Order: sequence, then C-alpha cells, then structure tokens
Amino acid sequence: MTMSDLPDLENGIRGSELAAGKMVAGTYRGERVVLLRRDDGIVAVSGECTHLGAPLETGVVVDGEIRCPWHHARFSASSGEAVGGPAIKPLGCFDVAETDATIRVTGRRGAAPVPAGGAVSESIVIIGSGGAGYALARELAKAGEGDRVTLITREDEQPYDRTYLSKQYLAGGKGRDDCFLPHGEDGLPGVTVRTATPVASIDRNARTICTEKGEEIAYDVLVLANGARPVMPDFPGSERDNVFQLRSLADADSLIAAAEKAGSAVVLGASFIGLEVAASLRERGLSVDVVDQSAVPLEPVLGSQIGKFVQGLHEDHEVRFHLGRQIAGFDGTSVSLDNGAQIPADLLVVGAGVAPCSDLAKQAGLALDADNGGVTVDGRFRTDDPAIRAIGDLASYPDPRLGQQLRIEHWVLAQRHGEHLAWLLLGRSDAPFSETPFFWSGHFGTQLRYVGHAAKPDPVHEEGKVEDGEFAIFFGKQGGPDEAQALASCGRDRQTLEVEASWNRSGASLA
Repeated sequence: MTMSDLPDLENGIRGSELAAGKMVAGTYRGERVVLLRRDDGIVAVSGECTHLGAPLETGVVVDGEIRCPWHHARFSASSGEAVGGPAIKPLGCFDVAETDATIRVTGRRGAAPVPAGGAVSESIVIIGSGGAGYALARELAKAGEGDRVTLITREDEQPYDRTYLSKQYLAGGKGRDDCFLPHGEDGLPGVTVRTATPVASIDRNARTICTEKGEEIAYDVLVLANGARPVMPDFPGSERDNVFQLRSLADADSLIAAAEKAGSAVVLGASFIGLEVAASLRERGLSVDVVDQSAVPLEPVLGSQIGKFVQGLHEDHEVRFHLGRQIAGFDGTSVSLDNGAQIPADLLVVGAGVAPCSDLAKQAGLALDADNGGVTVDGRFRTDDPAIRAIGDLASYPDPRLGQQLRIEHWVLAQRHGEHLAWLLLGRSDAPFSETPFFWSGHFGTQLRYVGHAAKPDPVHEEGKVEDGEFAIFFGKQGGPDEAQALASCGRDRQTLEVEASWNRSGASLA
C-alpha cells in the first residue's frame, strides 16, 4: 500500500478500526506510522523497518515485538528499540491519543536515554567484527558497557553488513558507504575497535591474545567470532588476478572494479552466494555463465522443485547454466570445463563454500566439532575453557528443537548469537540459546525465506505452487508443519514469521 493510500493519523481514524493485537498503517506529517493496540494502551511507531524499509504492518506482533516481514528484524513495540537484527537503528516513537472514539497521533517522542552501565565488571575482547561480533559489542554498548569492550578485526574496515556484498552493493543498488554498520558514538559508544589487527595466538593461562605484530591484549572474557573463510578449489589458473572470491568488503571492491571493465563472467558454484553474484553481475550488464557439479542449483538445501524454480528465474534473465560440470582450468580469458567446452570469461568468481576459521581455537587447544569443524560450545556459547566463548559461523552450538549440534553460516543467526550472549553477560538472561535459524536470498527481485534447518530437503508438507512463485514447503523427517525441521517459502512472508515464532515458542524437541 502506497503512502497516498494510507489514512492521515494526525486527523485520526475510528477506534473501531484498530483491533487488539493488530497493526494499522497511516501517515503522520509525511512519515509512515503504524498503530498497535495493546492491553496497556495504543502505541505508535515508525512504519518502515530501519533495515531496508519493509512495511511493518505486513509483519507480525510477537511477545511485545514488531517483527519485520522481509528479514525478520525485531523492534520493541513500546520503545521502538531494535532488539533483533538485521535492523540496527530504532523506530521513531509517537504520542497517540484516543478521544471520542477517534485515534490520533499527536506528536513525535524523543529517543530513550542510553543506560549508565555497571552490570559488567570484566574486560571483554571480541575477535571478529561480522554479524555476531558486532551484535555482541552493540548490545553491550547499548547497555552502557562499551568501555569494557574491545572489538578486533583483521580487516582494514570498520564493521559492515556482509549481506550487502553479493546483493545491493555488487548489483549497484547501494553505494560503498551504505554497507557500513553504525559505529563510533552513533553505534558502538565506548567500544574500542581495532581494525587491521590479525590475531596470531591465544594464551589461555595468561588470558591474553597476541597479535601478529607481537602486541599482547589481556581479557577476562574472550569471544571468538571470527567466522568462516571461502574455500578455493585447486584448478589450473585459480591463482590469476581475474579470479575472485566474495567474503569481504575488499573482495567486493575488487570484483566491482573488475566488473566495470568486463563484458563476461563465469561463476563457479550455484550456491546462494554464487547465484546472488550471478544476478548482481547480470544487473551490471555482464554476460554470465554458472558452472556447478550438481544437477539442480540449490538442490542440497531447497530440493529440486525450488532449485529449478530459481534456475528459471536466472534463465529468464539470460544466465546460462552448465550443470553436472567442473572447471578444468582458466587461462585468463576462457574457462575450460571437464567435458572440453570453453566459456569466454573476462573474470571468474568462485563461490565454492566456506570453512570455519578455527585455527586460533585449534592452536589454543579448544574442543572442535569433528562433524562440522566448528568450535564446540554449549547453549550459553561456552567452550571448554570457562573464559572463552564462541558465536556465529564459527560456533557449533546445540539446537534444542533438533536435538543436535549445528554450525550454520547465516547473518541473522550470527546476530542472534551475539545478542543473546550479550544478555547472558549482562545478567538479563540465563537461558540457553534456542532461536530458530533464519536466512533470506534474493534473485532478480524474487525473495526466498528459510527458517529452521533440515539436513536433507525432504518435503513433508507443501502449500501453494512453486511455479507460481507463491509457496511454503516444509522439510523434515516427520509429517505436518508443526513437526517439520525447516520451511522454505516465497511470497508468504507473514506465514514464515508465524512459523518461526511458533517453533521458537514451542520448545519441543524433534529428536
């Protein structure tokens, strides 16, 4: 619904139009606003998600939180605070009055003050400034504890949103500055951020880390949030200057600079990142071919139905697929396949998966998960060293619903890890982590959502039609949506939010 179609909330709406627990959208002096009737009265907050502008009235309200329909950001309905990523900035709050059976917005309220702190007495060192590390530092800083936090990254840049790299930034829809997360006094007040600081080792006895430059940094609590790194297959030509991977902002900068001078590209890997790169390069006008050894893109995660649907989206935009094939070599101008075919390529992008950055943990003698290579933690992200925690892509954590250790490489889940660990350190919670994993992927304007985790995409319940681009497919070993392990959807944002909330709320183990 466009702004012009919405009621003017300064003039007001009838009280009967706002049912208990429901949201109604309107405008106030040119700004989109949503009203929500709660047991303790009516609240009014900004109506667009501060992440990417989703209309919040199309989301849901769960446990006092307004949840975004697109990327599942969470906001406190009472304060507007962003309490769950990927949103960082809060919603604006408005004064509202109900008189003579009419509800009106009467003005804008100021932001809540930052707490004074005092809940944390330990020095906290975080290695890694991605989704998990940043969210942890951000939550601690919001609680007034930023001066006890040191955030260390080997990258030259301040923290940024990695999800922009293969989507908005690479496609040209957002500029470089748009990628950065709020930092300094605007986002990490009091936090010491150390960029360009690779860490060489951990001394568990002395509770210090040593940087590659020989500097020692002491900690009371050390948090490993250094994520994962891309894997490079071994093939002739993999070392060439026009072969790229995409994990960091520097990677994206290099790829964009090369794409501006290129006419053709080959993408190795029909993974989510690989296909997002393919879509972004097509939007930049390059000719794009995708090579993958699987028979159907994304089949190991989403199954053949959805995989073929996504393949069709790309083929409709003239992306060419070479499936069941491997790269035999790259001479700098063309890619050779294992069947002898040649594909012209000004550049080659390799998206062949990632591996956890577990070297530091291994050197320190921390327990690693033999199945997934991550650092083994309990439900409160504790390693086998009581002073060291691990979160994000690096952590192998127990999922209570599935009853197994998981290591998952999703931006929002990494943020949830960081947020939950902050609440544990602040003493606001002692509960083990129990959030359902979630991620999204975009392909030429079509958005896929996925909640939960299924080792195999075995459908147990299907709604809608995949070919129509409006569907919900539940995966797992048992029957029915409530007992499924995962849900993949398209065009069913509200249902996906509701399923995620239901699975979070149930707490029932499927093991």
